Amino acid sequence: MSDSEETTTTGTTTTESLQHALVGQLMAIIGAPDDEDVARAADDIVQALDVRLREAQTAAA
Repeated sequence: MSDSEETTTTGTTTTESLQHALVGQLMAIIGAPDDEDVARAADDIVQALDVRLREAQTAAA
């Protein structure tokens, strides 16, 4: 990830940071649509954000 690797006191990346990182990666994909490394990095962020949002949904239930 980029400069969006802010962490909480528990050492995890914040949801907001993941969202910002995802936007950055999507912009990178637009700039380099054939770059597989850029696509993989975006996929990693999407997976991490998905986990984080599922955790938040479970905690809210």
